[in-house]
Amino acid sequence: MGISFEERLKALSYQIRGAAMEVYNQLGPGLLESIYEKALIAELRLRNIEVKSQVPVQVVYKGNVVSNDLKIDLLIDDTIIVEL
Repeated sequence: MGISFEERLKALSYQIRGAAMEVYNQLGPGLLESIYEKALIAELRLRNIEVKSQVPVQVVYKGNVVSNDLKIDLLIDDTIIVEL
């Protein structure tokens, strides 16, 4: 029997937090968000975790597209959204 979806999410979120802490420990505070984003992407990829950045999302209201301007900072393993 494989691991449940909840167990997979818990393990993945633990890995993401670890990667974020590594970036913070290496770079420290005070940099631009874009630098932390690039560093976190690099760290996640070093850990063999799939990550997409600046993923566009349509906003639909009552069946009508009201915006195409929303972008997710990071989409990890097509499962977890991270906003920096």
